[in-house]
Amino acid sequence: MDKQYNNAFWHLVFVAILITIGTGVYLSSKSIDYTWRWERIPQYLINTEPQDITAPFDGTVELSDNDKTVTLIPDNGEDPFVLKQFDILNVDDGDIVFEGDALAGLDNWQIGPITWGLVMTLKISMVSLVFALIIGLFTGLARISANPALRNLSITYIELIRGTPLLVQIFIFYFFIGTVLELDRFTAGVAALAVFTGAYIAEIIRSGIQSIHPGQMEAARSLGMNYVQAMVYVILPQAFKRTLPPMAGQFINLIKDSSLVSVIAITDLSKAGREVVNSTFAPFEVWFTVALLYLVLTGALSWMVQKLEKRLAASD
Repeated sequence: MDKQYNNAFWHLVFVAILITIGTGVYLSSKSIDYTWRWERIPQYLINTEPQDITAPFDGTVELSDNDKTVTLIPDNGEDPFVLKQFDILNVDDGDIVFEGDALAGLDNWQIGPITWGLVMTLKISMVSLVFALIIGLFTGLARISANPALRNLSITYIELIRGTPLLVQIFIFYFFIGTVLELDRFTAGVAALAVFTGAYIAEIIRSGIQSIHPGQMEAARSLGMNYVQAMVYVILPQAFKRTLPPMAGQFINLIKDSSLVSVIAITDLSKAGREVVNSTFAPFEVWFTVALLYLVLTGALSWMVQKLEKRLAASD
């Protein structure tokens, strides 16, 4: 009973802290001279404004009896313009319209620029993740190899990549390697993210393999397995379970690090946010929205990894 009481008490403390922080943020926003315009944000996520159908020339409008057909009779005697497909009618029978005036409209749902930026962030993160896993796996295996050349090459790669900023590496991949190999922006950004993340994944895999007792490899070899078979069927499955939490953290970092590719004009979520800020002059609303979308991405990934971790733990 006391334990339940203590748990309830500390849950209340947690809620009180959150309320205090929220109140502090609210009062801070009130202390600055800023007009909040949240109503501007939804159109940059999903644009539901109808698409206008404009008059191709000056003329007079004629409507059918059931208002299902709009005919624009030109003033200069040319062929009339007939419109049959529309959702919104903006003119009446007998109206005189000029070239460029809206005759009707079509209901049109379009993805806004922030959502397009979110899609690009997902795309570049997922592609980079696949290549980073491949690079990290082979580099991690080379890191513990008995071959001095492979081991020294992997150490050099890991230390070189981890010792330089990702932003500098993106510039090198785009302006130098990209120019030599004629890479587009997306490919250069993916390559930079994959190489950068692969170095960290290599160390995670290396530590996971070395955490497995050496007797596991010896037992597998004594059963007639060669080194590759023992690594694939015995060592790596166990190491994968142990490296899943740090690997998830690295995946989350990759999603956040992908925001740096905006410096080479890739319209990811961060660059889309900057463009929307320039057109709306609502920086706080836009950046809070961008931060929330990043939080949704990383939170969903963290949730999936936790589910996978529990499933693998249950299979032991």
